[in-house]
Amino acid sequence: MALLTGSLPRIPLPQPAGTGTRYQEPPAVVALGGGHGLSASLAALRLLTTELTAVVTVADDGGSSGRLRRELGVLPPGDLRMALAALCDDTEWGRTWRDVMQHRFKSAEHSEGSLDNHAVGNLLIVTLWELLGNPVAGLQWAGALLGARGQVLPMATVPLTIEGDVLTETPDGRLRTETVTGQSKLAAVGKDCHVNDVRLIPADAPACGEALEAIELADWVILGPGSWYTSVLPHLMLPQLRDALCRTTARRVLTMNLATDTKETSGMSAADHLAVIQRYAPEMRFDYVLADPGAVEDRGRFEQAAGRLGAQAVFGKVGTLGGLPVHDPLRLAAAYHDIFGGSAEHAHA
Repeated sequence: MALLTGSLPRIPLPQPAGTGTRYQEPPAVVALGGGHGLSASLAALRLLTTELTAVVTVADDGGSSGRLRRELGVLPPGDLRMALAALCDDTEWGRTWRDVMQHRFKSAEHSEGSLDNHAVGNLLIVTLWELLGNPVAGLQWAGALLGARGQVLPMATVPLTIEGDVLTETPDGRLRTETVTGQSKLAAVGKDCHVNDVRLIPADAPACGEALEAIELADWVILGPGSWYTSVLPHLMLPQLRDALCRTTARRVLTMNLATDTKETSGMSAADHLAVIQRYAPEMRFDYVLADPGAVEDRGRFEQAAGRLGAQAVFGKVGTLGGLPVHDPLRLAAAYHDIFGGSAEHAHA
């Protein structure tokens, strides 16, 4: 894989207006999620602050992470690895180690070796966990290797399992309910199915203490984007983490996806996504909900749904120019910049 050249610019953050605020320069930001959605958020936020903490879901049970989880009984390292890669130092050293961490072994043709499709970073992280006996310390050492701008923490100290009830319409028009267990299976239920309910197993798993502390001390908390039921919602389903998010004095931002009608959110609008948040965490309040106008079918209904969460809806073009449902780091950073600087009302479509 060729190394990237050049560097992304840091965006200076204006000091919030008024006196007596507790915001620091740079602000302390906690971003929660998993997979590519969290990576997109981190790629933007790292342009605004060095006081950045990623809190990552630990329910992945597919691919390299799932194999290591089953064979060694460890936290699934894949989403944690991706978050570390998103925070790597923007130097030749950092980019080289990012590429090493993201590299996957490929077995020879017609061979299925034990290392096939394992990510090097997953193996490195698990090695550090075994040597140090502490998941947080292992991630700190991995972050030091990459020169990570910020820290990466698991949302829980034990692996989690996501289970959901999926509704499927039978050929004769009746609804059939099937229980689907596992993040990888739930995320791929299909366009003809509807996720009706999700649960975490164990339901009362202990949250990572360092993550709870980071949320308590944060100036801003960012939830999303990401797979709604399997990367975003789990953070609000873990009791200790949800309580910390509700109690924190930090301001809260919910970042919407660029595509709403995915396999696990078939038939759902952007407003429906917000209704899911309200259903599972009715006590949770946000200050802002950030959405690309192209992903909102009914702006009035969406603003009403945001209002029920206590939030102001903020619209801004945050997707890439190619039309794919992928967040552009600079555009997303600019949107966060406006929100952090107190000028969110000026964000425009």
